[in-house]
Amino acid sequence: EIPMSARGHDIAVDHVRRRAVIFARRPGFFALAFDVDGRGEPQVFTPPADRHFYGHGAFAHDGRLLYATEHNVETGDGMIGIYDATGGWQRVGEFPSYGVGPHEAIMLSDGRTLAVANGGFGNDPATGRESIGVAMMEPNVAFIDTRTGALRTSHGVPRAINLLSLRHLVETPTGDIWFGTQWQGNLEECPALVGRVGLDRPIALPETADALGISLKGYIGAVAVNRDGRLLAASAPLAGKVLYLDATTGSLVREVSIKDSSGVTLGNGRADFAMSTGQGIVRFADEGAAPHDLEFSGAEFDNHLRRV
Repeated sequence: EIPMSARGHDIAVDHVRRRAVIFARRPGFFALAFDVDGRGEPQVFTPPADRHFYGHGAFAHDGRLLYATEHNVETGDGMIGIYDATGGWQRVGEFPSYGVGPHEAIMLSDGRTLAVANGGFGNDPATGRESIGVAMMEPNVAFIDTRTGALRTSHGVPRAINLLSLRHLVETPTGDIWFGTQWQGNLEECPALVGRVGLDRPIALPETADALGISLKGYIGAVAVNRDGRLLAASAPLAGKVLYLDATTGSLVREVSIKDSSGVTLGNGRADFAMSTGQGIVRFADEGAAPHDLEFSGAEFDNHLRRV
């Protein structure tokens, strides 16, 4: 357990050196780096005065650099801050996120391309979490060359559903990118909340998931895939559910009822997934076996969890 000055959101993990960085909840002004095995004291670092974090980041595969999603407070543009992870966590550069409100960013398996879910709207730090520019949203997934900062390509949603804020991403072993969204409009008009995209593939929302937007209360908390890439898990904490989808077709495999479960990630051992809840439970779930719950007294788990 590591104390923090305020709520965190997601955790970036450097699997090479067994380090992690947790980012403050948006609009956040700190990140906390720590050794997973408790060697040394945690270190806090901050963005520049005219930036704030959006709660997510990703390490380069060799662990030498950390990429953080950020907001340019003066211009409203989304940025990717680059931090030296070899010592001191100094900010050494930046490039555009090629959108507004970048949320989760993941390093793809090629080790060079950063996929960024640009949610479409910003936050004014002066008013906390108040959203800016929702009516003019243009959410997209941008694919960025981290060696040059250049945009490789980006894919947006149709104008008719521009209030579909793209938030969380996961890559399958075959290179598909699945994403989870959060609807900013009237719930009665909510489209499907889970979709797929790729470098050479525009955004597609599976037709089999059309009816799931309203029943999930317009909100997906996180997405993950199991080891063999067959199953996609998407948490819907407002609806008290976790969905299992076929990662090839997007069709619904089954729903699991689990109260206030937002965090979902790859499980350990034989478990397909691990899920965390606001009631202090971590559930390990396997497609063909009964779930196993661990209960942590006095804990209320927040948005995300990660497998080290």
